[in-house]
Amino acid sequence: MISDDQGPIGVTRLILLFTAATLVALALQTVLPYWLPLGFALIPDLVLILVVDLGLRHHGALAALMAFVMGYATDAFSGTHIGMNAFLTTLVFLLAYEIASRLMVTNVVVGVVTVILGVLIKDSGAILISSGMAGFGQVGRMFPQMLLKAIVTAAFAPAVFAAMAGLKRLTGLPAASGREDNRIEGVLR
Repeated sequence: MISDDQGPIGVTRLILLFTAATLVALALQTVLPYWLPLGFALIPDLVLILVVDLGLRHHGALAALMAFVMGYATDAFSGTHIGMNAFLTTLVFLLAYEIASRLMVTNVVVGVVTVILGVLIKDSGAILISSGMAGFGQVGRMFPQMLLKAIVTAAFAPAVFAAMAGLKRLTGLPAASGREDNRIEGVLR
C-alpha cells in the first residue's frame, strides 16, 4: 500500500509501474486473438488482473483513479462504448478493495477468486450495457463462455500477481500489503 511516508517518489513509481504493465497487457490482449485461432474466450483479461492486484494491495483515491484510467485505456483499444470499460473496471476495483478491506488475510487464492468474480461482473455488465433489457437473456446464454474466460483469466492471475510483486520490489515499492499471508502464496506458486 502506498502511504504518505513514501512520498511522491513512491506514488510516481506506482503510477509508472501500472502504466507500463497496462500498456503491455493491452498490447498482448490486442495481438493474442491474431495468434490464437481458438476464440475470444481463451484470451485472458490481463488488465482486469492488474486492477484486482491494485484493489487488493493499494487503497485510496489514487488507486481508484488508476483503475478508472486503466479501464478508459481499454476503451481506447477496444472501440466499444466509451466509458463502459472504465466504469466496469472501476467496479471490479471496488469489489477487490472491499474484499481486501473485509478479510483479515488476502493471498493468491483470494486474488484468483476475485479475478473470477471480476470477469463475470465485467462481461455481464458489458452485455447489459450494450444490449439493455434484452441483455438479461444474452447473459444466460453467454454464461458458459464467460465462465471459461474467467477460468482462463484466473489461471494467469498467480503469474501476473507474482510478476507485479517482483517488479514492485525492483522499483522499491512494497510488494505486499500488511494483510497478505505470504506463506499460503508461496505454497501456491
